[in-house]
Amino acid sequence: MEQQRYYIYTYGCQMNERDSEIMAGLLEEMGYVAASRPEEADVVIFNTCAIRERAEESVFGEIGRLKAVKEERPHMTIGLAGCMAQEPVTIERIRRHAPHVNFVFGTHNIHELPDILARVRDTDQLVVDVWKSGGDPELLEHLPSRRASGVKAWVNIIYGCDKYCTYCIVPYTRGRERSRRPEAILREVRQLAYQGYKEVTLLGQNVNAYGHDLPEKTDLADLLAAIQKVEGIRWIRYLTSHPWQFTDKLIDTVAENDKVCEHFHLPVQSGNNRILRKMNRHYTREYYLELVEKIRRRVPGASITTDIIVGFPGETEEEFQDTLRLVEEVQFDNAFTFIYSPRPGTPAALWLKKDPTPLEEKKERLQRLNELQYSIQRRNNQRLVGDEVEVLVEGPSKKDAQVYSARTRTHRLVLLPARPGMEGRFARVRITEAQTFYFKGEWLDQPAAAGRPALSLAHEG
Repeated sequence: MEQQRYYIYTYGCQMNERDSEIMAGLLEEMGYVAASRPEEADVVIFNTCAIRERAEESVFGEIGRLKAVKEERPHMTIGLAGCMAQEPVTIERIRRHAPHVNFVFGTHNIHELPDILARVRDTDQLVVDVWKSGGDPELLEHLPSRRASGVKAWVNIIYGCDKYCTYCIVPYTRGRERSRRPEAILREVRQLAYQGYKEVTLLGQNVNAYGHDLPEKTDLADLLAAIQKVEGIRWIRYLTSHPWQFTDKLIDTVAENDKVCEHFHLPVQSGNNRILRKMNRHYTREYYLELVEKIRRRVPGASITTDIIVGFPGETEEEFQDTLRLVEEVQFDNAFTFIYSPRPGTPAALWLKKDPTPLEEKKERLQRLNELQYSIQRRNNQRLVGDEVEVLVEGPSKKDAQVYSARTRTHRLVLLPARPGMEGRFARVRITEAQTFYFKGEWLDQPAAAGRPALSLAHEG
């Protein structure tokens, strides 16, 4: 019998990427092998994101495209997973407009994928298995995994979110915060080190909430300090942090542990205090600016990146100007910027009905914000030309096999001439050219020093 193949579409955040690795591991344990194209697969899973409407429409567009493929290959099994599966409106839309989808399961019961596929084989009806809340993190321990990279690895440390920002669907799709036990995390990190991984990224919707729900007194700073001691792991990252609860202890831990990279991703979302209150972000503009100052004073050379929402319901031009002023003051190393996208079931979606600002004006604001941020990035990046930095080589670029991609400690992308055999290794390179979103570099002969280098690829000041 021909071996069964699978294909997984992954949308959204790094948490979804990690979930897809677990799904792939479960499928391969069942005897499936990865397909290079969805058209060749026997099982196709859409691991979805519900953060923005555009992502949802992309999912349904691709599901619609596969309808003709399934008509030619009736045995193909199509499933939808992830955050969209947690929304009742998604299931109803599938029933009405995508009857060729065979199963739906949510964010809380990935471990049940083999059982769900067995149920699909026994019925011609849509199988829906969506848990309304998250279970014990222990359920997800010891699951098989097919890591997407052999160089760096994602490690979940906390599931869910309790912050309830008024624009965000995540607390409803991912559930309340549930921390993994530190011994389970350390066991996974040690195994990754044994397998040859050099970099780990600790994942959570809000990683600096880690540990508050555990019986023992522990937090993200303690966890970082413990992972620092794991032999074989050279770089430690963590995503994503909420500016609220970002403690001095955590800043000191980054400063004092040379394996913890000097990259702080701190979504600010808005530079105006009234909008921040409406977003339920729990901090002020002044608090955020003070936090940035503390980080740069305590961790010289740190890179700081952010997320910003433009056009939140009720945002005025004057309030948007406050965001522009904050961006100018902070000088972010990168910013992920978006027009507000209404999410059904969130408070902000109701406020949008009374929002007087037209979409075209919001698009124009986004353009102004991007022009400012891009000019800041270009200016800061140009200062780094000629610097020698340490990078972790990821391997051939997705766009050009003659170009290798590498990352600095501060998570900047450096493109280098192809050098086979350097995948997964650390190297010293010189920056030769700076663009808005990446650098070009040249190899240096000397090997990279262990630990934190004297020069870090981030602007000063």
